[in-house]
Order: sequence, then structure tokens, then C-alpha cells
Amino acid sequence: MANNVKILIIDDEPDFVDAFRRTFEAKSCQVVSAYSRAEAEGLMETEPDIIVLGTLAPAGQAFATHKWLKQHHKCKDIPMMVIDARYEERSTKGWRRFEGIQLECEAYLSKPVEPATLVPRIQSLLEEATRPRKIRVLIVDDHTMVRHGIRALLTVQRDMDVVGEAVNGQEALEQVQRLSPNVTLMDIVMPVMSGLEATRKISAEFPLTRVLILTQYDEEENMLVAKQAGAHGFIPKKAASSELVDGIRAVNEGRYFAWSLA
Repeated sequence: MANNVKILIIDDEPDFVDAFRRTFEAKSCQVVSAYSRAEAEGLMETEPDIIVLGTLAPAGQAFATHKWLKQHHKCKDIPMMVIDARYEERSTKGWRRFEGIQLECEAYLSKPVEPATLVPRIQSLLEEATRPRKIRVLIVDDHTMVRHGIRALLTVQRDMDVVGEAVNGQEALEQVQRLSPNVTLMDIVMPVMSGLEATRKISAEFPLTRVLILTQYDEEENMLVAKQAGAHGFIPKKAASSELVDGIRAVNEGRYFAWSLA
């Protein structure tokens, strides 16, 4: 393992944390520990290379900490290992079933676990994190042929991965929660929930997912309304073949992609 790797471990069991620290400091790693969510929040400025989220009492604290970490701007690209409570302790400090459905991490284990067995797994996660990551894209459109056409265009891009499709705004929300895409391509006019309403909700509830509007309604007023709803870009479908790929890359990098009416 590379020297000076910084690991943040969040766990309320001192014996486990101490054993973890001794194991990884022997591998020339720097270990920063927090015994609660409050302590972890105060340590994000240390900029860890990997986060190990262990057990926290009472039940629900580990999940709440996980949600906070996933919404923190400095945690976007940091790999996370979750270590759940022992089976008999799940009711007091572990992950409950409905929480587990929302789990986002690169590795999941449960106690008891020996810190020495974590060394190769953490090394593997760190190596994986340094490799170029593909942009995870969710396609939202109520027309099957449109979704298939977009998928075909994006499949040949080496830096993109279509992780799912949705046919309306409500389904888009559910897919964003489940799949955590980097970019969501969003139509405006759809049944059940419009793309603009879905964009507002995604922007508020899932800030790590950026929305790129892709619609046939290319009036300037729609561009303004979409931006006010929280969209990070706007492309009319007639320009999709020439501008969509560049738009996805720009939005993924945090830049607003504006299509010119001219």
C-alpha cells in the first residue's frame, strides 16, 4: 500500500478503532478516527483518501452519517467501505432493512472482522479509485425509440455508461435514488410527473446528480425555466446528435451547458 494514505474511520468501538489504527499505521498509513457523526463532520477538512464507516449507536446513526457523507461535496469521489454491526447488534447500532436499500459504497462487510483482513481490500479500493471513472448516465424520456437512440449513441463512448432508463419524472426520482447517476438526461413533457418537477426534486434531494434537459421544446423560455428548476444544461433533441456527448461531459464536470438558439 502506498505511503501516507489517509484513512478516516468512523466507529464507536474504541477497541476496534485502536486495532484498525495499529494495523494500518504499520503499513505507513495515516489514520484519522471519529467516534460519532459530529466528530466526522469536523474532520472532513483532513481530506481522506478513503472512508471506513463502521458502527454507531443508536440505530440509524450510521445511516444518517452515510447520507451526510454522500451529500458532502468533498466526498463525491472518495471510496467508502461500510462495516455493519454484528448480527445480534443490528437492532441497536446496525443498518436497518430500509436503510440498506439506500446504501452506496464500494465495499460492505459486517463485524466481527479482523483489521488485518481489510488491508488488501482497502488497497484494492484505492487502486480502483485512481482509475478513470465512467460517467454514469440515466435516460428519462417517455418515448421508447428516443431512449433507445440515446442509449445507442452513448454506448460507443468510452467514458460513459448508461446505468438506467425511466419513462416519467416520478420513475426518474426512484432511479436516481437507487442508481446514483452522475448525469440525468431529462425530457420536459412526460406523464405522471414532468421533467421540470423531477429536476427540482433531484436538485434538492440528490445534489450529486446533475440534470441535463433534452427536449423538443427549445424555446428560450423553457431554457430559463429549466435553469431555475436546477438543471445544469439544456439541449434540444434536434441538436442531440451533435451536442449531447459534449453536453454530458460538461455537466459532469460541473459546467453549465448552454445551447445557443442562434
